[in-house]
Amino acid sequence: MKIFVAGGAGYIGSGCTEFLLNNGYEVTVFDSLITGHRDAVDKRSEFIEGDLADRKLVRTVIKNGDFDGIMHFAAFSLVGESMTNPGKYFMNNNAHALNLLDAAVENNIKSFVFSSTAATFGVPEKMPITEDAQQHPINPYGESKLIFEKMLSWYNKIYGLKYTALRYFNAAGATEKFGEDHSPETHLIPLILQVPLGRRKSIKIFGDDYDTPDGTCLRDYIHILDLAQAHMLALDAPRSGHYNLGCGNGYSVKEIIEVARKVTGHPIPAEVEAKRSGDPAELIADSTLAKKELLWSPKYENVEDIISSAWEWFKKNPDGYSK
Repeated sequence: MKIFVAGGAGYIGSGCTEFLLNNGYEVTVFDSLITGHRDAVDKRSEFIEGDLADRKLVRTVIKNGDFDGIMHFAAFSLVGESMTNPGKYFMNNNAHALNLLDAAVENNIKSFVFSSTAATFGVPEKMPITEDAQQHPINPYGESKLIFEKMLSWYNKIYGLKYTALRYFNAAGATEKFGEDHSPETHLIPLILQVPLGRRKSIKIFGDDYDTPDGTCLRDYIHILDLAQAHMLALDAPRSGHYNLGCGNGYSVKEIIEVARKVTGHPIPAEVEAKRSGDPAELIADSTLAKKELLWSPKYENVEDIISSAWEWFKKNPDGYSK
């Protein structure tokens, strides 16, 4: 099968591209390199530098590619930035992404796999979160992802476009070749690992008086290789719809820091600061449906394995993809 990967130079897109190639797929990566990295594109894939805003280019590439499926990772994803510049998120994540949807319909693409997010749920009423939980995003980033999920649903109803939206929680870890390199970095594990790398003196904990066992937020972490497996399986999903992806285990901020200390052998000083607005105390996924219908079987549910893989990549690439 030939797969078109939009956003394949980003963190999750690069890992999924590597996984697809390792499993016998042909891959074409399409990326603007606005936030992605050219060195994060697996050399076995074809690379096309382009922006989803270029409707003519998107339609031409999809038409000429004879693709069996599309994976869409090409979204802006900084929650804080979306609160100060919402137009940037709705323009790229919705208006420009519409060009990809139209090209998929025009060329009878058999499967469309969308990189969605748990941010579509907002502050959930119960744990763990199931697919039928109410979706009330609390930031434009989550809203833009939910809007695209609705766009997919309408394109399915009107045109018969088969799609899968994968709502995942905290992606983490690294593959054999590729890891995290965001600017700015906002994810907890790479921020923690910047301390033993000498890039920051300590890690900040935003609030330690939540209603959790140790007072810090609980989050569900999922290894990028487990995400990649789910995306590959979604190409043959039995139906169009939505699936949550997580390990179903909640780890607190303090627990993640402690595991990182063990993995790196570094003390990793931590400083407690005020809570951030909008941070739920707990976010944990119920992935029963993905395991049942997609036959998804995560292999890296131990958070120590997740952090170890990230640490190995950072030791080899302390400056990320920067030369």
